[in-house]
Amino acid sequence: MEKTNRKVLVLIHAVLIVASVTMLVPFLWMILTAFKSNTEATSVDPFVIFPSVWRTDAFETMVEYFSFLTLYKNTLLLIFWRIFFAVITATMAGYAFGRLNFFGKNLMFSLVLIQMMVPAQVFIIPQYVMISSLKLTNTIAALVFPGVVTAFGTFLLRQSYMGLPRELEEAARLDGCNIGQSFLYVMAPLTRSSMVALGIFTAIFAYKDLMWPMIVNPNKDMMTLAPALAKLQGQFVTKYPELMAASLIAIIPMVVIYLIFQKQFIEGIATSGGKL
Repeated sequence: MEKTNRKVLVLIHAVLIVASVTMLVPFLWMILTAFKSNTEATSVDPFVIFPSVWRTDAFETMVEYFSFLTLYKNTLLLIFWRIFFAVITATMAGYAFGRLNFFGKNLMFSLVLIQMMVPAQVFIIPQYVMISSLKLTNTIAALVFPGVVTAFGTFLLRQSYMGLPRELEEAARLDGCNIGQSFLYVMAPLTRSSMVALGIFTAIFAYKDLMWPMIVNPNKDMMTLAPALAKLQGQFVTKYPELMAASLIAIIPMVVIYLIFQKQFIEGIATSGGKL
C-alpha cells in the first residue's frame, strides 16, 4: 500500500514538474531572444536556442527609445488608484448587498451581475464620451476611470459578507454600534483576505490593460507599459530582440510587487478560489 502511494506521489510530482517546465519555456524564450540578433531570433532552425553572441544592443535601443521611468510611473499610478477605488467601492457595495435590506436591492444586484456578463468593450464608447466631455484625456484620471467601480469586486465582497455569521452584527448593535460602525470596525476587517484577493486581481488586470489606455492616453508621456509595448509590433516587420528586451524591462514592477507581497498574493488567491 505504501509503495502504491509512493508511486502515485512520484507520478504527481513528475507531472507537476513537466507542467512547470512547460510554463517556463515562453519566459526563457523571451530572455534568450532579447540577447540574440534579429537574424537568429527569426531563424527557423529549431537548434538555434542560445545566441551565438550575447548582445545587449536591444536593451540599449529600448532604453533610448522609451522613457521607462515615465512608463513605470504611469503604470504604478494606474495600479495604485484602481486598487484604492476598487477596494473601497466594492467593500461598501458588497456590504450593502450582502447584509442590508433596502428597496430595489435584488434589481440593483441583478444589474451588477449583468455588467459582469457583458464584454467590457461595450462600455468603451460611452466611457470615452464621458472622459472627453470632462476634458480628462491624457491624464491619470482617464486611466483610472473604468476601474473606479468594479462589478466583480462587488460580487466577491458580497459573497464574503454573506459568509459571516449574523451574531457578529447583533453583538455589535448590543454594544451600541450603528450600521456604519458595525461595518467599519467589525465586518470589514473580517473580509481582509477577500480585499487582498480583489487588490491582486485589480493590479494584474490594470497592468495588462491595453485597449483603454491606447484610446484615452495616446500621448507618449502619459502612456502605460502595455500600449507602449504594443506599438513595437510592426505592420510588416517586427524586431523581436527589441520587443523581448522591452518586455523584460516592463515586467520588473510586477516582479518586484510579487516579491514584496508574495505571502498576501498566495493567501488571497487561495482564499478567493480564483485563478488568473
